[in-house]
Amino acid sequence: MSEALVVKVGGSLRGAEALLDELSGYPGPLVLVHGGGPEIGALLERLGFQSRFVGGLRVTPPEQMEAVEMSLYFTGKRLAEGLSRRGRRALALSGRDALLLRGRALPELGRVGEVVGVGVDLLLDLLEKGYTPLLAPIALDEEGPLNVNADTAAGAVAGALGWPAVFLTDVEGVLKDPKDPQTRFPRLTPQEVEALKAQGVVQGGMIPKVEAALRALEAGAPWAAIAKGERGVLARVLSGEAGTRFSLQGGPGRPA
Repeated sequence: MSEALVVKVGGSLRGAEALLDELSGYPGPLVLVHGGGPEIGALLERLGFQSRFVGGLRVTPPEQMEAVEMSLYFTGKRLAEGLSRRGRRALALSGRDALLLRGRALPELGRVGEVVGVGVDLLLDLLEKGYTPLLAPIALDEEGPLNVNADTAAGAVAGALGWPAVFLTDVEGVLKDPKDPQTRFPRLTPQEVEALKAQGVVQGGMIPKVEAALRALEAGAPWAAIAKGERGVLARVLSGEAGTRFSLQGGPGRPA
């Protein structure tokens, strides 16, 4: 059986349904965590709210949480339907269900939080029964739901399960030259990441992606990878032919 994976499908992946064939055809166990940034932003705009971000995280006042959850709910249901129609029975859940994700608020950002606990027993039960859990990144604290960055949630789930985390996005991985996919770093350690940050190679929008991968390692994932969401990507990530793999130890990867 192929390796069990936690896969994060990014909300920034326009038309994420294009990955359904890839995900449904993967022969190993999967737990999927999905974002919904574009959908959330569009609904907030229709409701007359402005979106604001701090450090890559969406500031979420309490009055916007309902819209956030609505957007994630419909995104998850559409993805679950698409996977199920392709033969991979999927259930769209959020951290509210069976208290799957327990969180801690980041009050300076409103109802935004981070994950402090994961209900892995339910996830494992669903997998054993042949279902693929598809998780929206909503966690709960004592006051109610929290909007959690999907990368952060995926890393926490991977750590709790002890599974690798694959973050699918719109870039090929960490690149020495952001305009040239041939300069991909196939492997990196946390120490090498820090050096690349100091050199200005890892910058801008790549920083939160890389930090999410490193947080997954800290949480207990054996390895993590950032790769471009496209057909055949999971097999190519496992073989080292695609993406950038992060691990706590190992020889440095060099771009081709």
